[in-house]
Amino acid sequence: MKRALLTLLLSSLAFSAWAQDTPQTNLPRIKLQAGMYQIDTQVAQTPEQRNIGLMFRKEMPQHEGMLFVFEQPATQCFWMKNTILPLTAAFVADDGTIVNLADMKPQTTDSHCSEKPVRFVLEMHQGWFAKKGLKAGSRLSGVAFKP
Repeated sequence: MKRALLTLLLSSLAFSAWAQDTPQTNLPRIKLQAGMYQIDTQVAQTPEQRNIGLMFRKEMPQHEGMLFVFEQPATQCFWMKNTILPLTAAFVADDGTIVNLADMKPQTTDSHCSEKPVRFVLEMHQGWFAKKGLKAGSRLSGVAFKP
């Protein structure tokens, strides 16, 4: 019995260690719009999904991002530990309005926070929002946001 428990424990630890450095690429997806631009977003809605986020991703198509969904509005803060891609975080209100944007440097623990309480954070390739002319006050639309 002890041997079986030890084997089970070691197996779960090995899986846990493997899972901790593996990108998550099979999250649910939804489409969002930013003006005439469509965004294919993975949705991170559980605490574990949000904690991993885009860590360990080596590539991501330009039109893709990750939408972090929280249970209630709060000041949301993000960092880039174990994140290889340079990203911009859009902190987004319930109605889809971008509250503020933050460019984030890969592999750092610098904290980037929302200026107001929000439930949504959309991470895209760094510079994506600027290239599309999107800034604080711009509006995103899609099933996640209240009209």
